[in-house]
Amino acid sequence: MKTLWAPWRIEYVLQEKPEECIFCIDAPEEMDDRDELIVSRGESSFVMMNLYPYNNGHLMVSPYQHTAEIMEISDEAHLEMMHCIQEWTDVIRECMNPEGFNIGANLGKVAGAGVEDHYHMHIVPRWGGDTNFMPILGHTKVVVEGLEETWETLTSTYEAMYGDRDKTH
Repeated sequence: MKTLWAPWRIEYVLQEKPEECIFCIDAPEEMDDRDELIVSRGESSFVMMNLYPYNNGHLMVSPYQHTAEIMEISDEAHLEMMHCIQEWTDVIRECMNPEGFNIGANLGKVAGAGVEDHYHMHIVPRWGGDTNFMPILGHTKVVVEGLEETWETLTSTYEAMYGDRDKTH
């Protein structure tokens, strides 16, 4: 059996969690997308970067509706989320050239959900050797580009490929 170690995540696991949900956006028009790491917005869902990424380009796709229950999300919101996943996988493939992707949801704390009260999905680009000895021996995760630079790369590539990031899918 192989074990995937992610010791850099302990910072997130042990930190005091904010009382407000990171996916609940009350007044999106008043928010700065870059500061909030939001890369696109739709009518019923949005896409944001992960502040504690497993890899560069790790995105999260979330409905605006606050619920932990996957069955409470409308068909329209699920469809929009799937379109976002398709588009952003395409964008990441174009500008980061990954060899594969992990795409999915962690439902519940025991399943690995860091934010267990708000259903969301992950897009994690993968490269051969991206789980190397550094996290295991050095307790260090190598992230090759800063979040702000990655935000710029992703959003400019999206706009070149699809146009406006704030649209209904």
